[in-house]
Amino acid sequence: MKKIVVALSVLVLLTSCVSKKKYTELEAKNKETQDLLNTCTVKLNSCIEDKSGLSASLAALREQNDHLKQNNQDLITTSKEMTILSAKGAQNVEKALENIKEKDLKISRMQDALTKKDSVTLAIVTSLKSAVGMSDPDIDINVEKGVVFIQIADKLLFKSGSYVVTDKAKAVLAKVAKVVNDKPDFECMVEGNTDNVPFIGNGVLLDNWDLSVKRSTSIIRVLTNDLKVNPAQLIAAGRSSFVPLVSNDSAENKAKNRRTRIVVLPKIDQFYDMIEKEMKKQKQ
Repeated sequence: MKKIVVALSVLVLLTSCVSKKKYTELEAKNKETQDLLNTCTVKLNSCIEDKSGLSASLAALREQNDHLKQNNQDLITTSKEMTILSAKGAQNVEKALENIKEKDLKISRMQDALTKKDSVTLAIVTSLKSAVGMSDPDIDINVEKGVVFIQIADKLLFKSGSYVVTDKAKAVLAKVAKVVNDKPDFECMVEGNTDNVPFIGNGVLLDNWDLSVKRSTSIIRVLTNDLKVNPAQLIAAGRSSFVPLVSNDSAENKAKNRRTRIVVLPKIDQFYDMIEKEMKKQKQ
């Protein structure tokens, strides 16, 4: 942030010493930098919100853990006041202490695993934004609850009522494919979405459900046949018109709802393996 402010200050000082063309270039560069800063700020706020949710869950677990510790401490105090502490009672106290230690361990290792998962997600977003670029308003890349979403407006992918992928779309998909190929341990769900205008059946497609799924499979064929993405990483899905971004009350809003989402998903079994490995390391 400080570097940006200094750069802006230097720009102001030099405006009287440069040509109008140079000033215009610098001014455009300044606007581009400010737009990037604004975008990063929005994404940072989103990450902070996600982190707050995880912190709240962790706080609840710690509170529960503290309650168990207090109960156990009360048990130990009562036991000390007894004249004779039975062997079985002593074993129960020891077992309770071990359970508390194990719970602490699980909380700590789960938090470490979540942190690593967040780091991987951030790396994927950075790679995608670098490959796809941020200049096209019809392409949006964001993170929701630890999942990466690439949203592409249908006007970049298909002609109206068609499921044939355009040549322009293939250039965009090639950039996405490069990032996906670099992450063989992740899966990608290609999800088609339409507006609420009823699709007139043509003998091949019956309705918007068919259209949304067919657009998904058309994109998957481009990714696998032309761009060499591993088919085992891809999932075809269609949502028809039932998950709109905005109300379908204008032509502009309907255009926003006609879109394809590529959802980058970590394999859930690998996520749990990550937690298990961290816990085994701790016990060694």
